[in-house]
Amino acid sequence: MEIVARGAEAVLKKDELDGETVLIKERIKKGYRIEQLDKQLRMERTVHESKLLGEARRAGVDTPKLLAIDEKGCKITMEWIEGQRLKEMLNSETNNEKIGNIAELVGNSVGRLHAAGITHGDLTTSNMIISNGKIYFIDFGLGFFSSKAEDHGTDLAVFKEAVKATHFKHLNLVWDRFIKGYKQTNAQADAVLKALADIEKRGRYITRVD
Repeated sequence: MEIVARGAEAVLKKDELDGETVLIKERIKKGYRIEQLDKQLRMERTVHESKLLGEARRAGVDTPKLLAIDEKGCKITMEWIEGQRLKEMLNSETNNEKIGNIAELVGNSVGRLHAAGITHGDLTTSNMIISNGKIYFIDFGLGFFSSKAEDHGTDLAVFKEAVKATHFKHLNLVWDRFIKGYKQTNAQADAVLKALADIEKRGRYITRVD
C-alpha cells in the first residue's frame, strides 16, 4: 500500500484488490473533536461522498468506479484512474484546439452534474483527470445535492477563478468553450449563469486552488 496524497480530511492510498490497482480514500480522525462526534461525522461524510460518486456516474459523468464502502472504517475503495490531472495538462499544452475541446468536455460534464442536482463543491483543475480521452471528476468530499442556481453558480465561480489563477493565458479560450459545453447539457444554464454574474458582483465565494 502506497500513500499518494494526504489532505486535511483524508489520506489517499494506492493498493491492489483482486489483481487490480485501486484507490482507497480514508477519512482521518480529528483530535479536536469529541471522539463519538468525530466518528459519526466521518462515517456520514464517507457515505455521502459515495452517494455523490454513484449519482454522478448515473448522470453520465465519468468518475472512478465505486468498488467498496467501509462505513465503520470511513473508507471508500474505488477504481484507480491512470492519467494526467487537468491542471498539469493545461500548464503544458500549447495546442489551442486540443485545449478548447477538453474545456468543452469539462463543461459538458459539469452541466450533467448540475442537471442531476449535484454540486461538486471544489471544481478545480486539480480535481479532474484526463484518461483515454475522458475527463474523470474526483474528490466529491465537499459536494452536496442541490438544484439551486446559486449553488451551481458558485461551482462555476470556483472553476473560473481556478483557471484564472492557475492557467490565466488560457482563460478566455477555456471559459468560452466550457460554457459552450455546459449549455449543451444543462437546460437551466441561463439561470445558473445569471446567478454566477450576481455572485461575481458580490464576490461571495471561496476559491480553492492547489
